[in-house]
Amino acid sequence: MAAAGTAVAALVSAAPATSAAASAPHTADARTALAAPDISVANVKAHLTQLQSIATANGGNRAHGRPGYKASLDYIKGKLDAAGYTTTVQQFTSGGATGYNLIADWPGGDTNNVVFSGAHLDSVTAGPGINDNGSGSAGILETALTVARQGAKPTKHLRFAWWGAEERGMVGSTSYINNLPSSERAKIDGYLNFDMIGSPNPGYFVYDDDPGIESVFKAFFSAKGVPTEIETEGDGRSDHAPFKNKGIPVGGLFSGADYTKTAAQAQKWGGTSGQAFDRCYHRSCDTSSNIDDTALDRNSDAIAYAVWTLGGA
Repeated sequence: MAAAGTAVAALVSAAPATSAAASAPHTADARTALAAPDISVANVKAHLTQLQSIATANGGNRAHGRPGYKASLDYIKGKLDAAGYTTTVQQFTSGGATGYNLIADWPGGDTNNVVFSGAHLDSVTAGPGINDNGSGSAGILETALTVARQGAKPTKHLRFAWWGAEERGMVGSTSYINNLPSSERAKIDGYLNFDMIGSPNPGYFVYDDDPGIESVFKAFFSAKGVPTEIETEGDGRSDHAPFKNKGIPVGGLFSGADYTKTAAQAQKWGGTSGQAFDRCYHRSCDTSSNIDDTALDRNSDAIAYAVWTLGGA
């Protein structure tokens, strides 16, 4: 997640802000609960192990313009290509260095109604960025691979993205949306963002930007008996911002960064009050040991639930 105060750029859509709410079910029902898969947290953690190894082999980070970033992208692209996705690597320039976005489309579904899930893949230069944001990157990767393993045939078209240079101010996602023709922007029913979903002292925060998308995530956690709160710490600080600025419905999940967990939140979720949700936020200690497995598991399952529900899988 980008630090507070970074500039946000624009995005687009002729789709009305209520399009996701109007065109998809937003409450849990027995059929959706049965259809949505249980995402293997072991598989998600295996992806994080790979991202940690990549960082270790490339100067300790996976930052924009550094070799660890491109190696991370190549790892994810290889998995998606083997699973049958159509992948596209887009280039942009930031700070004098070439950056890359990876876009993956699952064949089929109504391409006039796109359910789009994304996460930033870059770390800061200070460390490997395993929670921020290997966690979101791995969560959507395993969801995408599960779509392929199940041979899912969703009603809507599923698209996934791994963004570059988010830590420089959402540069990659902004570049993508600004260069997407308006006719294609109008086809995006909703964009779902996942940035830091395995914080070691976690909270369970749901974006409240679009009521329809928000209700899908809240239904999932309610069914699990996990209370949620509205996400405020990351407002305007991650890759949903460029999409929202252009009128596209957005939603997502977050488990907390450098804000402090209150006593009330610790009573509700466990963990340690008076301590940051992620004490290693933007630090060298954001390694593969800086992950809460339960939060990672729950949030990965919630990603799949939303993709299956909103996508009509």
